[in-house]
Amino acid sequence: MKNFKLLMLLFCLSTSFIFSQNAAETLMAKGDGLVMGGYGEVHLNVNEDANNKVDVHRLVTLLGYNFNDKVQFVSEIEFEHVKEVYVEQAFLSYAMTDNLNLRAGLMLVPMGIVNEYHEPTTFNGVERPGMDKSIIPSTWREIGFGFNGRMDNASLKYQLYLFNGFKSDGLGGSNGIRSGRQKGAEAVWNTTNVSFDVDWYGVAGLKLGVSGYFGDSNVDEGADVPGVGISMVGFDARYTKDRFGMRGQYITTSIDGSEEYNTAWDSDLGSEMNGWYMEASYNLMASDKSERLDLFARYSNYDTHAGVAGSLTRNDAYNRNVLTTGLSWHVADGAVFKMDYQIKGDEGSDDNSSVLNFGVGVWF
Repeated sequence: MKNFKLLMLLFCLSTSFIFSQNAAETLMAKGDGLVMGGYGEVHLNVNEDANNKVDVHRLVTLLGYNFNDKVQFVSEIEFEHVKEVYVEQAFLSYAMTDNLNLRAGLMLVPMGIVNEYHEPTTFNGVERPGMDKSIIPSTWREIGFGFNGRMDNASLKYQLYLFNGFKSDGLGGSNGIRSGRQKGAEAVWNTTNVSFDVDWYGVAGLKLGVSGYFGDSNVDEGADVPGVGISMVGFDARYTKDRFGMRGQYITTSIDGSEEYNTAWDSDLGSEMNGWYMEASYNLMASDKSERLDLFARYSNYDTHAGVAGSLTRNDAYNRNVLTTGLSWHVADGAVFKMDYQIKGDEGSDDNSSVLNFGVGVWF
């Protein structure tokens, strides 16, 4: 299986999107003064063995202000499931030179594809890939500062930030480090973690990325409980040519000190987590049409118990696989109707479950 994953990764990197912008970057490029935007998505999930659900999953308002050509402020205010409200981003950016920007505030951690590019018109499928919840805890944002920029002569885009770390409580086996996110809400900063991302876009239609995140979870002052060390590395690739598209990513995470953590917190946190997916898509409409109908298929595998320490027994149910196939009908630039069918399984059971998803998404 490990050799198979490696081969699939190498295939992605060797074969496999033009340089793209997310919502914040688009907002910053709109000109002087106050700028506004938004994105949102509404979902219907038809489940085989559970209640069907409808949900205004996300509705996000983007507000920014371009003070001049060097200084910009960006914010995102998000409503999830109608009743939950979050500030997803709130940062100040200062262009020190053409290739070097200082950024500070509440920012996205640059890891993988979807955590930075999660607007509903930028990815196929109604729901985000499962590994971008359990392995990469999207939407992953914390308070930090650092530098980013682009070196066009080398076809490189880079980011380097220092962030506050995760909470120590709440880490566990099923969703890994997800519940440890502090999200900028009265966050504890007793440990400083480093995050980086480098993207290369030197071939038309191709974008390759490598990301890293290293540090420790926070331990409250005076508390006699252990934290953990977290080391995450990711590789991603995106490729588009005419009506064809491909993307893939591989993420691996090592957790140091999980045995002591599980004893202290009565948890089942794994010592290693990893996941990967591959996706291919094809536009069924002619290239000269203003609309696009993308047929896609994606296979993903992710395991939050890829490794365990001490006496903890590996839970095979945490080794999950999902096959997703469907259509994305882009009726305008920034508006999409989606449908897909998913077959979900895990190594702890011979039974699979299925779900039929429908959704609408906008980004403006």
